[in-house]
Amino acid sequence: MNISGSVIAITGGAQGLGLETALYLAARGAQLALIDLDQSKLDEAVAQCKEVAQADAVICSYVANVAEESQVEDIFAQIMADFGNLHGLVNNAGITRDAMLIKARNGVIEKRMSLQQWQSVMDVNLTGVFLCGREAATKMVEQGTEGVIINIASISKAGNMGQTNYSAAKAGVEAMSVTWAKELARYGIRSAAVAPGFMETEMVSSMKPEALQMMTKQIPLQRLGKPSHIAQTIAFILENDYISGRTIEVDAGLRI
Repeated sequence: MNISGSVIAITGGAQGLGLETALYLAARGAQLALIDLDQSKLDEAVAQCKEVAQADAVICSYVANVAEESQVEDIFAQIMADFGNLHGLVNNAGITRDAMLIKARNGVIEKRMSLQQWQSVMDVNLTGVFLCGREAATKMVEQGTEGVIINIASISKAGNMGQTNYSAAKAGVEAMSVTWAKELARYGIRSAAVAPGFMETEMVSSMKPEALQMMTKQIPLQRLGKPSHIAQTIAFILENDYISGRTIEVDAGLRI
């Protein structure tokens, strides 16, 4: 895929990895549909993207909860009305609600991961990816467009303490990416995933210094990744027409 001129939708596109990806693709000529929950943050993201984009670039924003089927259907219909086509989707929107499965002292259960903590992460990180991926694929097939769906997984897909919900969802995201690659190839649609390791995001930066230091020591390169590393990997997948059904782990060798 030639990024320049392509219409690419990005969920969670107003902040973090999503915004970094939007800026990277905007600078390379992409037309962008940014999806998020906060209109004010979306307005800021659109303004930032226009600063690095070509003068005639079309960059639009859409407020939607990716876990709500009707909202997802409406947003993708609006994207088609605004752009006339869709060539790529970056399924980036995600949340964390970390907790141990159970926490006990002297045989007495003090705390458990709640159903709400489990379900909220599943709703956004797994169901949201499914809904947006299904809608993007539908629009691509209806238009006869060859396209790419990229899902953001995580190295936590292999299991991580305190993240039963998040790990399970990200493992599901990777499995969906493989399944879609097999199912959608006949329509000229590729599907792949990117699994970030520990990145310099707002959430990580807010950690206690001692926890951050301990985390960094686990990384063979002894440093956190930058959001730009993920954006570069997404661009690589978009441009390389022989990548499909695979997850690229961007973790500096942390998970070998």
